[in-house]
This record gives sequence, C-alpha cells and structure tokens, in this order.
Amino acid sequence: MASAAVMAAVRARLDALWSRTPVRYPNEADPDDGQQVPADKGPFLAVQYPLADEEQITVGAPSHNVFREEGVIRFVLQIPRGAGTEEYAAWLDELRAAFRSKQFSRVTTYAASPATLDDRNEDAGYWALSCAVPYKFDLFG
Repeated sequence: MASAAVMAAVRARLDALWSRTPVRYPNEADPDDGQQVPADKGPFLAVQYPLADEEQITVGAPSHNVFREEGVIRFVLQIPRGAGTEEYAAWLDELRAAFRSKQFSRVTTYAASPATLDDRNEDAGYWALSCAVPYKFDLFG
C-alpha cells in the first residue's frame, strides 16, 4: 500500500479535480449511510493502492538521504450493470488525463493505462472499469 503522504496527495488532487461521482478510499464507507456502495446505486470511484515499494537512492549524511517509493494508483470506476461503457470510459479518460505525467505534492505520475474491463468483473450489480497509474515519491531522511 502507498505511504500516507502519497494517499493524502492523491486525495487532495481528486478532491480538486473529480466531481462526477462519489469517491471511496481504502477502507472507508459513505459517511451518510455507512455503506461502500452509494445508496442511489449510482456510479462511484474506488481508489486502490495495490503495489508499492521503497528503496534507498542515496547514501550520505543522516537526514540528507533520498528514499524513493514507487507504486501504482488504481482507479476503479464502478458503473451500473447494463448502462453501457462508452460514456463511462470517457469519464475514466478524464481521470487518466488528470493523473497522467503529473507532479503534485512531491508525487510524480507516469502514463495511465487505458480502461480495462471484462465479463467477469460484475460485482453487486456494478461493472468495474479500471486504470492504473504508476507513481514515484521521494522522501528525504
């Protein structure tokens, strides 16, 4: 999972740039109803951090070393089953553009994968369109 600093940076960027759907962050439910799925069964965006690693980049005086975290931010746009995909794929393309090759809060992102889906991704009446965005984050210590 990503570090707290990376998750905070991603949350701040999403809060500023994404208004199409509610956003569900890892292990959080909707504060209004306590559920992960919106009460109106509308689309929502889930944020996941399936992969992260850290390595030491420089060796030197204490507090002057660079440690690099590299990982993946996965965005999963949950859409109602039977609603088609074209409109929602365009939404995911907007999100990919907002995170593709950007720098924010010491996070650097790279190319965002195109949307992926398959017939096995149905879950609780939703279909999942997802993309992955690799990132790096440098820590100093």
